[in-house]
This record gives sequence, structure tokens and C-alpha cells, in this order.
Amino acid sequence: MKSLTTIVGVVGSVAIAGLAITAFSNKPSGETNASITASKANVVRVSGEDFKFDAPDSLPPGLTEFRFMNKGPSIHHMSLLKLEEGKTIQDLTAALSDPNAGTPKWVKEVGGPNAPDPGKEANATLMLHPGNYALICFVDIGGPPHFTKGMIRPLHVYSANHDSDAKPKADLTLTLFDYNFKESTPIKAGTRTLEVHNGGPQIHEVEMIKLAPGKTVDDFFKWFDKMEGPPPGSAIGGISSLESGMTEYFTADFTPGNYVFLCFVGDEKDHKPHFAHGMVKTFSVE
Repeated sequence: MKSLTTIVGVVGSVAIAGLAITAFSNKPSGETNASITASKANVVRVSGEDFKFDAPDSLPPGLTEFRFMNKGPSIHHMSLLKLEEGKTIQDLTAALSDPNAGTPKWVKEVGGPNAPDPGKEANATLMLHPGNYALICFVDIGGPPHFTKGMIRPLHVYSANHDSDAKPKADLTLTLFDYNFKESTPIKAGTRTLEVHNGGPQIHEVEMIKLAPGKTVDDFFKWFDKMEGPPPGSAIGGISSLESGMTEYFTADFTPGNYVFLCFVGDEKDHKPHFAHGMVKTFSVE
């Protein structure tokens, strides 16, 4: 999946129905404050389809778990952008319309759930701070990026009290760097929460694929090149484009088998996807 770094001013090489919110209700800016404890995140369910999001217009700040359901027949993700300096979704749309303008300095890529297979759910847990955001899908498989077809939506995070030290309990840390992935401990079978930290100087993401029995990462890239026939694996999710130094979390059910971590973000120097620089890691779960 391309990030804004690749889409705006760069030519890359890679190629909602329901809504439910638990733990709080939508409130416009200035209404009742919300208090978040370190042990529990606000849970927000967002759905996406070809080509729109169904999501709340506003949320309180604090530790937030986005659960993204892909209801479309295509691959989608929910990348989250923070718009600094009082910018709005209209400003972002205008910036995206000019492919030669470069990435606006007032856009910060803050992760979000990466792409699950159609009909599946992915998640990401992060700390939301007050301000204007955009939900956006950069997936460009088989055509132009999905945001050009309407898959972009504003989100306002209003001011409220929150615990800035709150964070989930992780089973292990996955560090992203130029150009690889490093786990603090091997991933074991079961439901595991990964703390994803971008330790590299560039923006990175992690997309996780579970390979079909007997298939390899080479089989995946051969399929990815032409996209003919059934894919040799299943998209599980992960964390969308994350700025350097940021940390986010996702939880997945790791059943026994072979997996791949991938980064599709375009490189700052040659604009090739990071997986072309070796940011690909296979691992087995027993």
C-alpha cells in the first residue's frame, strides 16, 4: 500500500456500511470530557467498501483502538493522517490533487489498521490527540489510489481529559527500520499483541500476509506482479504508514503456518517500495 510520501509528488513502483462505537458516543468539540484509563482503550468500529468509509465524525482523545472491517470486494486499509496547523480535509484534498506539489509539511502519517482480506477485520491501537484528521485508503492495486474514488473522510478529535501514559500490554515488540523488521521475541501461536515501533529515519508500515500451505514469498511476488488467479496467501492487517519514532499496536490471531511482513512505502530517495530494498521478512509460527 502506498503512503502519502509515495502518492504526492512521487511515482511509486507498486502498482462501509455499518458503524458501531463502544465505550463512548460521538460528541462535538467542547462537550463532556472523557477520561481514559491505562488498561482500556476506546473502541471504534469503522467499515470500508468500494469506495467509502463509514466512521464517526468526531471522537475524544486518548488511547483508541480502531477496528476496521473491509466490507468491499477489494483490498482496503484505513490509514490515518493528522492535519497540523489548523488544516482541513479540503486542504488535504487540494494538496492531493496536485501530483507535483510534494508531501505537505502539515501532514503527519500516524498509522491505522493495515489491509485485511475482503470480509475480514484488522485493528490498530494508538494515542489520539486533539485536532483534525483524515481517514484515507492509499491502496492502488489494479488502478488509481482508492482515495481518488472517494475513499477519504474527515475526523475531528475534540479536547478532553485523557491519560497520556495509557498503552496496551504487548506480547512482543516489532521494530521497523531501513530496511527490515526485527521481533524482540519469536511469535508464538495464539492471539498476540504486537507493539510496532518505527525505529528508522523514514516512514514505514507493516502489512502481514499468511502464506497458503506450500507457497513462498516468491510465489506472492509473482502473483503480485500480474494478479492473476487466487492469491497465494491471506492479508491479515498490520499498521499503516507510521512516522519515524512513532509506536502503535495491533492484535492478530497467529495460527500455525508461514507468514510475511512487508513494507510497501515508497523510498525517499529512489521512490521504489521498501520491499524492493529488502524490507521483507518471512517467519513461521508453530
